[in-house]
Amino acid sequence: MKVLVVGGGGREHALVWKIAQSPRVKKIFCAPGNAGINRLATCVPIGAAEIDKLLAFARDEKIDLTIVGPEDPLSNGIVDQFEAAGLRIFGASRKAARIESSKSFAKAVMEKYGIPTAKGRTFTRFAQAQAYVKKMGAPLVVKADGLAAGKGVIVCSTEKMALDALKQIMIDREFGDAGDQVVVEECLVGEEASFLAFTDGKTVLPLPSSQDHKPVFNDDKGLNTGGMGAYSPAPVVDQYLHQRIMNEVMIPMVNGMAAEGCPYKGVLYAGLMIDRDTIKVLEFNGRFGDPEAQPLLVRMQNDIIPVVEAIIDERLDACRLDIDPRASVCVVMAAGGYPGKYKKGLEIKGIDAANRMRDVVVFHAGTRLSGKKILSHGGRVLGVTALGDTVELAIKKAYKAVAKIKWTRVHYRTDIGKKALVRMQAVPRVGIVMGSDSDLKVMEGALGIFKKFGIPIEMTVASAHRSPERAAAYATSARDRGLRAIIAGAGHAAHLAGVLAAHTTLPVIGVPIDSSCLQGFDSLLSTVQMPPGIPVATVSIGKPGAKNAAILAVQIMAVSDDALAVQLKAFKKEMAEQVEKKAETQTIPLRSS
Repeated sequence: MKVLVVGGGGREHALVWKIAQSPRVKKIFCAPGNAGINRLATCVPIGAAEIDKLLAFARDEKIDLTIVGPEDPLSNGIVDQFEAAGLRIFGASRKAARIESSKSFAKAVMEKYGIPTAKGRTFTRFAQAQAYVKKMGAPLVVKADGLAAGKGVIVCSTEKMALDALKQIMIDREFGDAGDQVVVEECLVGEEASFLAFTDGKTVLPLPSSQDHKPVFNDDKGLNTGGMGAYSPAPVVDQYLHQRIMNEVMIPMVNGMAAEGCPYKGVLYAGLMIDRDTIKVLEFNGRFGDPEAQPLLVRMQNDIIPVVEAIIDERLDACRLDIDPRASVCVVMAAGGYPGKYKKGLEIKGIDAANRMRDVVVFHAGTRLSGKKILSHGGRVLGVTALGDTVELAIKKAYKAVAKIKWTRVHYRTDIGKKALVRMQAVPRVGIVMGSDSDLKVMEGALGIFKKFGIPIEMTVASAHRSPERAAAYATSARDRGLRAIIAGAGHAAHLAGVLAAHTTLPVIGVPIDSSCLQGFDSLLSTVQMPPGIPVATVSIGKPGAKNAAILAVQIMAVSDDALAVQLKAFKKEMAEQVEKKAETQTIPLRSS
């Protein structure tokens, strides 16, 4: 098979690197490519935006499959043109690519299909946008509607900054035609995450979570860039949130695009803001992220070619992904001055030494060859990517590799992955123990509550009957490990809560699970009928029981935690308001007889 990859950045190098591992691929071309890609593929001097030339090249070379990396050719209809010529190509159609090329279009689809996102409005006139900013006040986010190489989103902490951003986009035309419209939104708070998935327009096959680092300097300071580094997985997206993102964001968007008459095929990228249990979409991108592609593709263990072909043929439901359980980290090495003015043509040394390290790959982004020398040729120059058994080990390995690479005025952030380390150092305050991993669906109700209150938890599986020693050891050490309560979920003869309670002085809350023909009554009686001196609290069966167990645990901890008590008061008020709202909209008039 002959494959053509369109693009010449770090994302495309990662794609070529992955494609080269396929036994089905005989020859790879890349247009235009870079110095690193040149080692794996034949680089073709055709720009990614030169669609007619790319099409002619694909015809002449009898290319079997074209894979598009960047957003510009997708938004300009490269997929439509190749398909019209009978050529197989991977990527979103022009209509589907509007999910990225028009923020106002993406916003409208999200609002129509109930996908959570920031409140905001779209403007084509400066005066109207200006008036809206003055009305709303800061903080706000001002976005150029079109493509702006990841730099058209400006977070404004003051009203003056927002007005200046409007002028920059709409009057000064800093982003060209991308500024014909602007989107002005509320400023969301929380932690960002990237969630990417393969889709054939019907099936959604998720990749692991990741996290990008947009600002140029440490601690998220300075101007936004195309991305200064990324890592995977992102601990902010745990198993509970992963499933919610699929159900509330990814699947609804794919279904919504199909309903709008522009089915989405390719890689769908959701940029998310996560604040405890709240998920909101910041943006959608219509392709692999850069630099997210680098840490994600080094974790993807299976051949990418069958996945790509299954997407083109709309049979993705037959595919699965094999993911390396290790963590990956990509540190972007950039030119000094980026994202402003910077010098090109500077010689880079040490790349081979870094590449010789085990589980390290140096992906080229902005480089070119000059004889045998590798020179800088862009703002983001290299993406040094490493695998490690933990995020911490992957970070150390990546920066050890970075230290081997030198050129004049090189710049990189030194805190890529720091948020993961901070989050993973949080001490769990509640332990959730399940009799079986099949109980997770029921216990998700508890996870949502703890997310809402920002309480770190840990989860494990232990059986009162099959692994009593494990259950006893867990309970015995719970207090010393910082836990303040234990929730036990089990079905059938549910003795798990009692075994845990017998070995700890912490409060134990049992969740009887309906897993037999007795509809949970067997587990309910087994949980509540404890001998004197072994108290176990029980609130209800199944999912409501899991949710109430979590609320009860929060209330127990709130006795000695004033901040939690304040949150609980707000939570109760919110529940009451929801009931009142439903009562107003669903009142049934009574008729007199």
